[in-house]
Amino acid sequence: MNVTPASDWAPTASLDILRLRAQLLARVRAHFVATGAMEVETPVLARAGVTDVHLESLAVCRADNSRAGYLHTSPEYAMKRLLCAGAPDIYQVAHVFREGERGRRHNPEFTLVEWYRVGLDDHALMDDVERLLRALLEPLRPVGPTRRVTYAAAFGDVLGLDPLVASTRELRDAMVARGSHVPESIAEDRDNLLDLAMATLVAPHFPADRITFLYDFPASQAALARVRGPVASRFEAFWGDLELANGFHELGDPVEQASRFEGDRIERARRGRPDREPDQRFLDALRAGLPDCAGVALGFDRVVMIAARVDSIDAVIAFPVERA
Repeated sequence: MNVTPASDWAPTASLDILRLRAQLLARVRAHFVATGAMEVETPVLARAGVTDVHLESLAVCRADNSRAGYLHTSPEYAMKRLLCAGAPDIYQVAHVFREGERGRRHNPEFTLVEWYRVGLDDHALMDDVERLLRALLEPLRPVGPTRRVTYAAAFGDVLGLDPLVASTRELRDAMVARGSHVPESIAEDRDNLLDLAMATLVAPHFPADRITFLYDFPASQAALARVRGPVASRFEAFWGDLELANGFHELGDPVEQASRFEGDRIERARRGRPDREPDQRFLDALRAGLPDCAGVALGFDRVVMIAARVDSIDAVIAFPVERA
């Protein structure tokens, strides 16, 4: 008979931190009540996975091993379908799932706070994100003046080049000169190089006592955001080098969105990743018309980490994947 160690049944977060987590969830909902957003719920099990090459959906199979669908990586597509159906400002506190994401800051199941504001762009939404983060954190710890910096300026400060126009070789050479190890497998892959430089060189320079908004990402990293010439209307929020949120001035063009999905599928094939068919109901909703809006997904567990002054996601969730 297998005997499970007694400690395996216990939560990895202390009861004090779990109480703090509950208090912060209440503050999240209070913020949206005060700002007129409607709480919604959408399915956790979706028919389609995501095409995004940086994410992997967890498949769910029936007893006969046929595929029932995928656990959502975000409620984004379903929430935008609600907006296309006429919903006002909406938000959701959602458990989401991502295959293969496990580490000090990652668990395959985690909590997102995702919301959409009708009639706002990405810059106005940054104001809303800041207000929420300050409402959550300032009662518990000092929060310095918020910093806003363009993607190009952040790279210029650290690498001395403009990432929007620098060649792949210039980017790689600048990274190596600053001590970064560049794997041969991505040496010619511009966006992978940019991601590596961001994680290992640029973000570590962000102040560790305040919110940094990084905005105007390269157009090649637009995801589901609108594009303005060489840049995307996309931002990320950081606390030090810890990414907290990813937001867009949302793309509403169904033709462009379908083209991006197909581009994702081509890149997945190039990388040897499983193919994912686009979510046709989402594309149909865009054809019906998405109102002008901005949306953002905030990693709630990471906000609790900052509030509790801990550096591990296991310290702020009851049962990580190994104890689920």
